[in-house]
Amino acid sequence: MQNIQEAASAFLSCKRVAVTGVSRTPKTHGSNNVYRRLRERGYEVFAVNPNTGRVEGDRCYRDLASIPGGVDAVVIGTRPEIVSPAAAGYGRAHGITVIDGGCPLMFGPTADFGHKIMRLVYAGHVPKQV
Repeated sequence: MQNIQEAASAFLSCKRVAVTGVSRTPKTHGSNNVYRRLRERGYEVFAVNPNTGRVEGDRCYRDLASIPGGVDAVVIGTRPEIVSPAAAGYGRAHGITVIDGGCPLMFGPTADFGHKIMRLVYAGHVPKQV
């Protein structure tokens, strides 16, 4: 196991990142904020939503398998009832680092104001070890 800071740092060192759960109505969904922040920081970022072909003016993919060349990391921004604890367990059992309960952008040295607030609010809910 590694601590949350190490896991977030490893995540942020990836360059090709998919963000699931992005919305066609960007002002109403947090995944779009993460998508924009990663794009603004120079990541090669891929929107994933099976219900639309475009998000934020960019191509949107139906699923992870549709992204040419694959990705190095994934932010799962879908509703909690869609991502089950069994899915997180499956990922861990297959060697995937799972940061559940928080966004890796909360821990980076360039965290924006919103993510810094999230880090304070969710401090007791994000696991210390992943």
